[in-house]
Amino acid sequence: MSDAHGAAGPPEFPVGPEGHDEGQRAEDRVRAVVQWYSAQLMIERRAAVPDDARVQELTDGRQAALEDQHRLEEAGAEETERISALYAVRFRELNGA
Repeated sequence: MSDAHGAAGPPEFPVGPEGHDEGQRAEDRVRAVVQWYSAQLMIERRAAVPDDARVQELTDGRQAALEDQHRLEEAGAEETERISALYAVRFRELNGA
């Protein structure tokens, strides 16, 4: 494997089964970003010398995603689509795509 993502390239965004509604897709996308931040926080905190600024950046990003996750509970169709699109892009950016 020649890069961090292997021969297949960066991870694809999680896609639910056919028939997934936009609300479920948005939840899946936000959840994937929360999981990315959580994993990165764990790695950074376990580093020999954790970077406090990086820990704060990751914590803030995770918190913002959690707030959006809660916002989805009462979001209308337009807001749900906006959040879904935002997190599709964010997931790709975080994974170097």
